[in-house]
Amino acid sequence: MSNGFFNVPTPINEPVKSYAPGSKERDELQQMLRELKQQQVDVPMYIGGQKVRTGNTQTISPPHDHQYVLGHFHEGDASHVTQAIEAALAAREQWASLPWQQRASIFLKAAELLAGPYRARLNAATMLGQSKNAYQAEIDAACELIDFFRFNVHYMQELYKQQPQSAPGMWNYLEHRPLEGFVFALTPFNFTSIAGNLPTSVAMMGNVVVWKPAYAQIYSAHVLMELFQEAGVPDGVINLVYADGPVAGEVIFNHRDFAGIHFTGSTGVFQNIWKTIGQNIHKYKSYPRIVGETGGKDFIIAHSSANAKQVATAITRGAFEYQGQKCSAASRVYIPSNLYEEVKGYVQEDLKSFKMGDVEDFSNFINAVITETSFDKLAKYIDGAKADPDAEIIAGGNYDKSKGYFIEPTVIVAKDPKYVTMCEELFGPVLTMHVYEADQFEETLALVDSTSPYALTGAVFSRDRYAIDLAAKRLTNAAGNFYINDKPTGAVVGQQPFGGARASGTNDKAGSLLNLLRWVSPRAIKETFVPPVDYRYPFMGVETGEDLNATGQGGF
Repeated sequence: MSNGFFNVPTPINEPVKSYAPGSKERDELQQMLRELKQQQVDVPMYIGGQKVRTGNTQTISPPHDHQYVLGHFHEGDASHVTQAIEAALAAREQWASLPWQQRASIFLKAAELLAGPYRARLNAATMLGQSKNAYQAEIDAACELIDFFRFNVHYMQELYKQQPQSAPGMWNYLEHRPLEGFVFALTPFNFTSIAGNLPTSVAMMGNVVVWKPAYAQIYSAHVLMELFQEAGVPDGVINLVYADGPVAGEVIFNHRDFAGIHFTGSTGVFQNIWKTIGQNIHKYKSYPRIVGETGGKDFIIAHSSANAKQVATAITRGAFEYQGQKCSAASRVYIPSNLYEEVKGYVQEDLKSFKMGDVEDFSNFINAVITETSFDKLAKYIDGAKADPDAEIIAGGNYDKSKGYFIEPTVIVAKDPKYVTMCEELFGPVLTMHVYEADQFEETLALVDSTSPYALTGAVFSRDRYAIDLAAKRLTNAAGNFYINDKPTGAVVGQQPFGGARASGTNDKAGSLLNLLRWVSPRAIKETFVPPVDYRYPFMGVETGEDLNATGQGGF
C-alpha cells in the first residue's frame, strides 16, 4: 500500500539486440537453441511453490517441426485448479501486507535477470515453442517483458503517490488495497511478454494469482516461472496450472473469492467468460474486475497522396511478421486506385524475397503458424479465395504441413469490400486488399469504420495533413492504437499503451498506469486530530467555536 516512498529507477526501454552475424548475442542464442533441443524437458505445474506432476503428460513440439519432441508437460484437472486457488488465498495476507517497495524490488530483479542470464534461454524457448524468429523473440520475450517489469514498477509508484488534499486539522490519504480474493490470469500463445505481464502486473499490486497459459506457450511459460522464482516471488503468489479451459473455468468462476480476470485471447472466449461471471455474480464476495484484450481485424488505409513504397513496407511488415499472429497484425488494407499497381509491385517483390522455414536458420523471415487447427482454418480461407471469382490471389496461396505448419504469406485482392476475408479475423499470414477510387477517401473511411466489430489497431498513410486529420476524426472509435504513417504493429511499453475497444476488449491499456489501477481497491482514510464536541452548527444561531471550512464538513 502507500507506506512510504523512494524514487525507483527511472525506466528506459530495453535496447534491442541485433543478432547480426558475428555478434556475441547471436552465438549465445544459437548455442542455447542447440542445448534446449538436446534436452527432454519435463514441465510440472507450480502450486504453492511445489512442482506438481500428474503423470498425465502431453507432448511439446515446435510448430515448424511437429514430429520433434522438446519435452512433455503434466496436465492437471479440477482438483489442481482448486489447490492453486487455496495456495493463492493462503499466501494472500502476507503478500498483501508486504511493503510495496519489497514487491517492486522483486520485479526489478526479474528485469535484470531477464536482461542478463535468462535472455538467451527465454528467447530460445519462445523461438522453439512458438516458432518465432530471433528478432521477433527478442522484441517480445526479452525487451517487452523487461519493459513491463520496469515501467509497471514506475507506474505503481506513481499510482501510490496520488493522494487527496488535507484541510487544516485533518489528514486524508488513500490506501490502494489489493483485491479481496484471487485473480485469474489467462494468457495467449503469441506473446511471451503478455504471458509474463498478465500475472505479474496483478501480483505487483499485492494480489495473488492463478495463471493458466495457452497450451502452445507452456514451453516458455515454464522458463518464466523459473525466472519469477529466482527473482524472489514468494510461494503461492503466482500459481501456474495447465488444465483444460472449461475445466478451469468451472472451478474458478464458481468460487466465492474470485476477484478478477486478466485475459488476452479470443473474443468468443472472453464474451463467454463475461457471461458466466454475470450469471454467477451473486456468488462472489465482491464484483470481479474483468480486464481483457481480445481479437482484431486491423487495418491500413492509404490516401492518394501516400508514398507507395512506405505503404508496401508497412504491409509487408505489419501483415507478415510473426506469420500475422500478432493481435495488431494488419489484416485488411484499403488502397487508392492511383497507387494500387505500384504498391502491388513492391509487395510482390518483398514476398518473393521471403524465406520460410525453421527458426534455427536465421535467414528465414517466416516460420510456422502455431497449431494444426490454425493451419487448417487458414488453408480453408485460401482455398475459398482461389475458387471465388470476386477474389484474386496476387501473392502466395500455398501451404504445407508435412513437416511444420507452414502457410505461405498470401495476399488476396477482393472486389467486394465486405468480402469474407475483409471481415473475419484470420490470425495468420493472409492479408486482403481492396482497391477504392482515389477520390472516395472519405467514403472509404466510413467503410473502414463499419466493416469490422473490432477496434484494436489501425493505420493511415498520407502526405496530406488534411487527410490525416480527417482520418483521425472519422476513425476515432475504430482503433485503440492508431498509427499515422506507420504499420499498426509494434507498440512499445511506456510509449504506446496497448488495447482496443468494441469487440477488441476493455481497453485497459497494458503497459500503463491505467491497467494497474484495475488491480487495486482504494480505501479513503480521514483522520481528524481534534474532533468536535458539539453537534450544533452556526446557522442555528448558537456559538460553537468551530470553523466548518477548516474541518471540511461535507454532504457525503
